[in-house]
Amino acid sequence: MIEQFLKDQQEPKAVEKVYSRLNDLLNGGEEIIYIAVQKKPLVNITPDCVAITNKRIFFFTAANLGLSIKFIDFVWKDVIEVKLKEEILGAVFSIKTLNGAETSVDFLPKIQARKLYQYGQEREQTEREERRQRDMEEKRAASGTIHTDLPRFAPTQIQLEPVAPKPVEEAKPDELTAKLKKLKMLFDNGLITQEEYNQKKLELLSEL
Repeated sequence: MIEQFLKDQQEPKAVEKVYSRLNDLLNGGEEIIYIAVQKKPLVNITPDCVAITNKRIFFFTAANLGLSIKFIDFVWKDVIEVKLKEEILGAVFSIKTLNGAETSVDFLPKIQARKLYQYGQEREQTEREERRQRDMEEKRAASGTIHTDLPRFAPTQIQLEPVAPKPVEEAKPDELTAKLKKLKMLFDNGLITQEEYNQKKLELLSEL
């Protein structure tokens, strides 16, 4: 049963202990995806473990000198960030939740930590998109149209009487233009001199 979780050189005893504990914790439709086991450089008798399912992520820690095991779990929708930091002796895998809590496990074999990180990234993106969709739906609901049961009245038809068009006033002839034409005619007929014509024309134009 646990062979599928030993493909990346996980410690068999640690995986078996975590696997049996997980079986008591799984909800309906929840499946184990991966189990990573800490590998400390010197003493690795009671390693910490990280297990991920399609609904949650678990952090297991040995207690009572390895006689028991305690855990903390987070549903994926509360996880807003997963991190991976590779070091000389393994890698550190950590998560951050909506309420600001951070949990991590160090000294994980790099290949196991990378698989945790890869799956965690996929879930993080999925949950981020779902949160965005929920926020949009809530905003649409909050800004929805409010319907009121106000009485409806039939529109009143108003009969308008035709209005006779106003007569268009004829434009008055331009007096200045008429005077200028008359002045030009006098000059053309030789009745006034060029000097008199120019002087009178200036007087008329100064009235503008």
